Amino acid sequence: MRFVVYCFSGTGNTRWACDRLAAELRLLGQTADVYAISSDCTPPPPNGYDGILLGYPVHAFNAPVPVLKFLKTLPPAQKLLPVWLVRTSGEPLKLNEASGITPKRILGGKGYPVRGEFHYVMPYNIIFRHPDGMAVRMKRDAERAFPQDARAIAAGEGSLCKNGPFRRMVSFTLRVEHTAMPLIGRRFKATEKCVGCGLCAKICPQGNIMMVDGKPKFGKNCAACMGCSFHCPKDAVRISLLNGWRVNGEYSFEGEPAADADVIRYCRKSYLRYFREMEGK
Repeated sequence: MRFVVYCFSGTGNTRWACDRLAAELRLLGQTADVYAISSDCTPPPPNGYDGILLGYPVHAFNAPVPVLKFLKTLPPAQKLLPVWLVRTSGEPLKLNEASGITPKRILGGKGYPVRGEFHYVMPYNIIFRHPDGMAVRMKRDAERAFPQDARAIAAGEGSLCKNGPFRRMVSFTLRVEHTAMPLIGRRFKATEKCVGCGLCAKICPQGNIMMVDGKPKFGKNCAACMGCSFHCPKDAVRISLLNGWRVNGEYSFEGEPAADADVIRYCRKSYLRYFREMEGK
């Protein structure tokens, strides 16, 4: 079977998960082509494929705007073409499952049935910085799950999340981010630490950053991916109203995974439940 993987990723977590799933599918003898959803890349339509994987990070319990816009450009399905949603988020709250509501509605309206949903917890790129030990455990547990999840996809199997009124209400309310981020993002700025390397402009999937006189200028198409602030080698990007949540710099995945006793207090029960579920696969 041939699978196409459409992926939106800002700091690289979702792209890593999609690449790993694609690699596992290839080990099973399947074809898997990965395409980025970005302003400078128009992914091909799914003609000639037998299945679709849609990868995205959860933003405020919703799918990011670029993902929804991309889905609206897909042509109506010409044959049965199942879809699997591949989500990443910084915490394992069940509310994250509500991020699939709108993608499933758009895809269903075009004749693409969503067959399954997968969720991988990865370290935060905004709000606060996870301890490296937790980051190691997150990555290790996702890697444990990829072979099993790829086998389910190759077999055309999967399970869907059920979202009741409360999740729908929370997701709908927090969709205000879709309107707010273009306004907030225009007020991002670089401090005197900026050396004009242009990395932020290069990696922005929205093409929202231009280098002017050796400094980044932020436009009106910010989608809150946080690639600019997370990857800045000089920690020079300030993210306006969200600056208290700024996370900068790569995580280390080389140490020992956090033990249960070392899991942070924030959402502690949810993290422990997620780790145990993943480690039981």
